[in-house]
Amino acid sequence: MNNVTTTEAGTVTATLGLVGAGKMGTAMLDGWLSKQVLAAPPLVIEPLPSGHIQSLADQGKINLNAAAEADQLDVLIIAVKPQIMSDVLKELRIVGPRTLLISIAAGKTIEGFEKILGSETPVIRAMPNTPAAIGLGITAAVVNAHVSDTQRALCTTLLSAVGDVVWVEREGLIDAVTAVSGSGPAYVFYMIECLASAAREAGLPAELADQLAVATVHGAGVLAAQSDEPPNVLRQNVTSPGGTTAAGLDILMGSDGLAPLMRRVIKAATQRSKELRD
Repeated sequence: MNNVTTTEAGTVTATLGLVGAGKMGTAMLDGWLSKQVLAAPPLVIEPLPSGHIQSLADQGKINLNAAAEADQLDVLIIAVKPQIMSDVLKELRIVGPRTLLISIAAGKTIEGFEKILGSETPVIRAMPNTPAAIGLGITAAVVNAHVSDTQRALCTTLLSAVGDVVWVEREGLIDAVTAVSGSGPAYVFYMIECLASAAREAGLPAELADQLAVATVHGAGVLAAQSDEPPNVLRQNVTSPGGTTAAGLDILMGSDGLAPLMRRVIKAATQRSKELRD
């Protein structure tokens, strides 16, 4: 990848392939295309393309299921389910000795990729989340010893098209990252469901209950992201002694409240991520 660069405008000159155009793969692809990150149309391998993916191919924005040789790709991003990862990798013939492999599959380790593709293959293991679909995701990533500084910077550029990027030094941390930010949106969505359901039980019309729940979680999240104050201070700022918020927090902050529940949630999800390893 000595000739692969990222221009001052943020355009990547690398030849790129994407295997798997499901929700996350499509979110990343849309981010690259909307922000004009790629200098050339990427190769996309997807046996069951959605109408959207087929439309991108028809417009010439991607090369869908086109033939490619191993030495033609600088970067290959694998975005398939972890349960079928091993089978997919064994069928791949487009990973050359210098191809950077970026995996966004939960649980699948760098060592597992090295066993199949070669011990000197440059591998980055990344964990994005579904808000990437609207450019508000966050991705944590870790590299193996064969990833160059140029390749790491290239990965940052690609992943930044769909949100923030953070790097961790130990691969073992990715399991906890998966449990927190990878799975976290589902926890938040369920919280919205529960908040809206409780609102309906309190007598609010269903449509209003849903609107209030979604807007409240959205607004609080944006406020937390933009504020210089930590979440505990923001919580204290809205809690008057003896008021309605304090009454609700007495339940959430009880010995059997939200904190111990979330510890069990993260522990269970982290353990499942470990079980998905090769």
